[in-house]
Amino acid sequence: MKEEIFDRYMQAGAAAKKILSEGAERIRVGASLLEVADFVENSILDEGFGIAFPVNISLNEAAAHDTPSPDDTRTFAEGDMVKLDLGVHLDGYIADTACTVDLGDQPLLCEASLVARDAAIAAVRPGVAIGTLGAIVAHEIKTRGFLPVANLTGHGLDQYCLHKGPNVPNIPGSGGAVLEEGMVLAIEPFASTGTGFVHDGRREEIFSQQIRRPVRLPAARKILQEIEGRHGMPFARRHVHVKSADLALSRLIHDGIIRSYPVLSDVPGSYVS
Repeated sequence: MKEEIFDRYMQAGAAAKKILSEGAERIRVGASLLEVADFVENSILDEGFGIAFPVNISLNEAAAHDTPSPDDTRTFAEGDMVKLDLGVHLDGYIADTACTVDLGDQPLLCEASLVARDAAIAAVRPGVAIGTLGAIVAHEIKTRGFLPVANLTGHGLDQYCLHKGPNVPNIPGSGGAVLEEGMVLAIEPFASTGTGFVHDGRREEIFSQQIRRPVRLPAARKILQEIEGRHGMPFARRHVHVKSADLALSRLIHDGIIRSYPVLSDVPGSYVS
């Protein structure tokens, strides 16, 4: 990897680490999810970086892909298990980082995903099979009495590309990719008190452009103009300042121009870290 690219990753990573810590401090009982999201994303911009994806604030059984709606009134409640996930980029080179804030009393669940992450990172070196990382993650989570989320993975990163191969599993696997020098990875262990599998929910607040194609609907054209500078990286409904945005987004999804990312959740009543 060229030194100037490595330097951009390191700068984005340092900013992401700082902003993640500051954002986590604002997660407390009674605080507004929308205000925390606005704080995190404004901080990224104020530091001179770009928002790689809408900040995810996922509660309890929700593992990923939840972000506040434009008029979101939700507040954090006693007992919530909060996943805060943010992305920072510099010239398209992305730092993707997350943490769990426990507003209840489940320290072992938080510990499980954290220790699994650190153990997997410690094993990263050229020549290591991706499946080995999955085995490490699963072992650390299971020995603490929880289940790894089998159908969520970490992933590779590239310039303006949030998800590329190889996927980094949370369960053991044979075959698959081998780590190579120069790869950039987001290792993302999820530990669950539920089934260890997530499903698509009905809530959809995050989108990304998939193809370029002319559209007739004026509101849809305006949305595409607004997201032009995102280079295909995800955006939130609340980032769109267009009248009839819901109708326009639905049309763009129907036409295959953008895709939505439903909230991914384990079974109701479970908790995911």
